[in-house]
Amino acid sequence: MRNLQKILALVLALVMSLSLMATAGATDFSDDAEIDETFRESVDVLNGLKVFQGYDNGAYFSPKGDITRAEVAAIIYRIATGDVSDSQVKIYADYNKFSDVPSDHWAAGYINYCTNGQYA
Repeated sequence: MRNLQKILALVLALVMSLSLMATAGATDFSDDAEIDETFRESVDVLNGLKVFQGYDNGAYFSPKGDITRAEVAAIIYRIATGDVSDSQVKIYADYNKFSDVPSDHWAAGYINYCTNGQYA
């Protein structure tokens, strides 16, 4: 639980720090109008940094949808490593601590990275 609190504090500090930066432009998600104005700047910044990448290759964001363990792990991985192109994530795919996350699952590397770092 303490590790989760640390990660959430890190993400919050990052979002707050980045919200001070001017964003280069709005997101191009098809459901952009559904993003609450309270969070728009944060979404724009994290999307610009490619921490948030949306669904279907960035076609939509789904701001009112539920976020999964896999999606949170991907966000944590991208923030902690800076690997927003996900070029190194496959290194962690075989760690396999969870029986419901096989090595070929799309998020295996992200989840296993977080587990290995004791964020999970």
